[in-house]
Amino acid sequence: MTGHYLNVIADRLTEVRTRIAAAARSAGRDPASVLLVAISKTFSTDLVREAHAAGQRDFGENRVQEALDKIQACRDLPLRWHLVGHLQTNKARRAAQAFAAIQSIDSLELLRKVDAAAADAGASPELLIQVDLASEETKHGIAPDAATTLFEAAARLRAARVVGVMTLPPYPETPEDSRPWFRRLRGLRDEWLAAGVPAAMLRELSMGMSGDFEVAIQEGATIVRVGTAIFGKRTPKP
Repeated sequence: MTGHYLNVIADRLTEVRTRIAAAARSAGRDPASVLLVAISKTFSTDLVREAHAAGQRDFGENRVQEALDKIQACRDLPLRWHLVGHLQTNKARRAAQAFAAIQSIDSLELLRKVDAAAADAGASPELLIQVDLASEETKHGIAPDAATTLFEAAARLRAARVVGVMTLPPYPETPEDSRPWFRRLRGLRDEWLAAGVPAAMLRELSMGMSGDFEVAIQEGATIVRVGTAIFGKRTPKP
């Protein structure tokens, strides 16, 4: 990998971090309260290494097998891997062992399978419940009124820990288009807290991507998932 590309990744990361800090300060928040997860799906391990060299430690992947290959190739680096894509129950065992965080828990069955696999492996992944706010057919998640059953079950987990919620709003034409969805998730979080869900299970709000992460931070995001703004546009696979 050329030094030129290293500089490009480093410069982009610096710009994204600067924007995160500015958005946090504009909302009266500490920039350190926002975790940047670099979404490396479809990008090579060389680029993951370049981002690591520029100080990035948290990376997100959509597909389990692609992620496992990268985790193995980068096993010499102190990275934290997040699964942000849909997880099929038949891949729960591999995911529970490999990822520090799984942000796409969307059913009671999946929650239980991930926990059982984590217990067997001696792992303790952090889990986020993916909440479906827009009912889009192409996206996954649990309906808000069904999420309480997952929080109740989370109190009985043996190894994994539910630490928050995540959402994927409809693709925005402008960043402001996403604000109502982010505000809705924050409101639901507050409602669940008021209803007695332990604060430790609602510590994280994962929302916001390259096109709208500043708005997400203004609405309370503690985790933003940024790919294109760091690695560039993805080339569709044939």
